Amino acid sequence: MRTTRSKAAAAARIEAARTASTAGELLERLRSCFVRTQTWQHAGRYVSALVSEIPKRNGWTIAQQAGDRTPDRTQRLLNRAVWDGLAAVSQVRRFVVGGLDAVAGRRTRRGLRIAALDETGQQKAGTATCGVKRQYMGCAGRLANGINTVHLAYVRERVGHALIAARQWIPAEHLTDPDTAARMGIADGHVFRTKGQLAIDLCTDAYADGVAFDFVCGDEVYGNCTPLREFLEQHEQAYVLRVASNFMLTLNPQTRMTCAQAVALLATDKRRWQVRSAGTGSKGQRWYAWAWIATTSPRHYVLIRRHLKSDELAFHYCYVPPGQPLTLARLVRAAGLRWPVEETFEFSKDTFGLDQCQARLHTAITRHTVLVMTALAVCAIAAARLKTRTDTQAPPPHTPDQRPPTEPGMIPLTIPETARLLATIRHQPKPADHDTHWRNWRRRHQARARWLHQRTRLSREYSLAS
Repeated sequence: MRTTRSKAAAAARIEAARTASTAGELLERLRSCFVRTQTWQHAGRYVSALVSEIPKRNGWTIAQQAGDRTPDRTQRLLNRAVWDGLAAVSQVRRFVVGGLDAVAGRRTRRGLRIAALDETGQQKAGTATCGVKRQYMGCAGRLANGINTVHLAYVRERVGHALIAARQWIPAEHLTDPDTAARMGIADGHVFRTKGQLAIDLCTDAYADGVAFDFVCGDEVYGNCTPLREFLEQHEQAYVLRVASNFMLTLNPQTRMTCAQAVALLATDKRRWQVRSAGTGSKGQRWYAWAWIATTSPRHYVLIRRHLKSDELAFHYCYVPPGQPLTLARLVRAAGLRWPVEETFEFSKDTFGLDQCQARLHTAITRHTVLVMTALAVCAIAAARLKTRTDTQAPPPHTPDQRPPTEPGMIPLTIPETARLLATIRHQPKPADHDTHWRNWRRRHQARARWLHQRTRLSREYSLAS
């Protein structure tokens, strides 16, 4: 094991106190975004309520957890109080990037810095909420009534990840009708922006704060957006963006074809494919077969990922500016680092209530999102600092028939467990034995399950190699 159980428990207690201090540091940074001190203080209580273990995070429950007698102050914070949400996002962004980079700076291999673009939504009933429309909702996996917000996550390889920017997508019909815009609290001058254009806005804000990325990654919504690709290339920003199978390529001045056609013609040779890991998941290495195809530009490539069992294909359009390393291995690493944004959404919703907001006005929805990002940032930085000091997992299996270890150890403190630890430390002088027992039980159970998953996957890898 990397460290003993007692040392890990001590590290967790020490980090809990440090996390509380870190939360105070971020909230102090946000002070300049608020006109009145009382509003800023209530925002701090709102964030504390988000980190607490209340089962639902809406205006009523947050107000009760914050100690208010009615929801009025919470509703005023989101709707009418004077404070700058965009400036608050900037402070959160600098805090996240600086914190994760500091942890990475203490390691020998610092890893890639990834900007992961993706959208997530919240299902809504009725038609009164700003941005609500019947549309495809990833959270539901189908067409549903709801709102969508485009997010930018900062992913530091082998360190951690958190959200650093967000813009709500608003349908054009809500903006062209003045009565609807006024009823939904949409400010004058707000123009329609596609999700790809919102991604440009998010990257612009990040660049304005001096944030640098090794790659920008995103799914087909962003890979198929020509203005976004052009914007990134103008800023000499490398990217690995998913595209559809019918995405058109120019392989030479006389040849244009789709990605699917290019694979059929050029990638049938088995020697073109290399089996590489897209990164380590909770169940072990994520192995795929990869190939890449050159285009007319020496800096543009198509990266193809093939599932080893189903042969399902995924296509990535890649750009690397001159002077930066261009290798298949580096592109594969970048492509595999897009998935943490999904985990970030899961934590933001399940632990901090990103999708539990019952606000209807544009300003209120935006402000709730900012405060959730603040709570997530504090716990993400604490979890990153603790990652190596609280990891007591047994060594991974080497053979498919290996017997499970007697003591599986514990996984590192995750963002949800860090939030629980912070909630406990704020309500009690020391972590309660009962809470500590359950926190350790969950982490030990997850370590055992992870080990068994890795052994199962190892047996599949053996069968693929035979």
